[in-house]
Amino acid sequence: MPASHWPSWFRLVANRRLWRQKLPPPPSQSSSPSVAIQSKPGSSRATTGRAEANTDRDIDAAFDTVAKRHIGALATASGPFFDTRRQKLVGLAARHTVPTIYHFREYAEAGGLMSYGIDLSEAYRQVGVYTARILEGARPAELPVMQPSKFELVINLKTAKALGLTIPQALQFQADKVIE
Repeated sequence: MPASHWPSWFRLVANRRLWRQKLPPPPSQSSSPSVAIQSKPGSSRATTGRAEANTDRDIDAAFDTVAKRHIGALATASGPFFDTRRQKLVGLAARHTVPTIYHFREYAEAGGLMSYGIDLSEAYRQVGVYTARILEGARPAELPVMQPSKFELVINLKTAKALGLTIPQALQFQADKVIE
């Protein structure tokens, strides 16, 4: 995803030298596009990069790279590989003091800076609606494709304070949940 498609509020929060690093899941799992965005010192243009992470060791190496390059912000990819390593990702981001955005609210609730992604409760409700329609005799091939329509922004102010970040009030007002 190009830098221009990322929410401007994330660029606003990560007001240091900006590097958005999205760790891709293993190829056999979710195939979310993964990009990293780095603002070169003195430049307003962003460049892209990528870090592969197929094992816990790869995740550690990616965070070591983030620390060595003094990367200002991180965005993780979605998928089961990362979801089963939520505490590890949140812990490494805290240890390396890297502002990180995640895709599910559980990451922010576990101590991550913020999350922006689909509302899982709503997604599961839609699964129930589809299941009921199929059980009532609807043919699955005739059902419309449903895309997530509800997205959540969760901000963890405790983590922001620990990272030395000030989250603008305007952004806090837009959040679905603010953890204090």
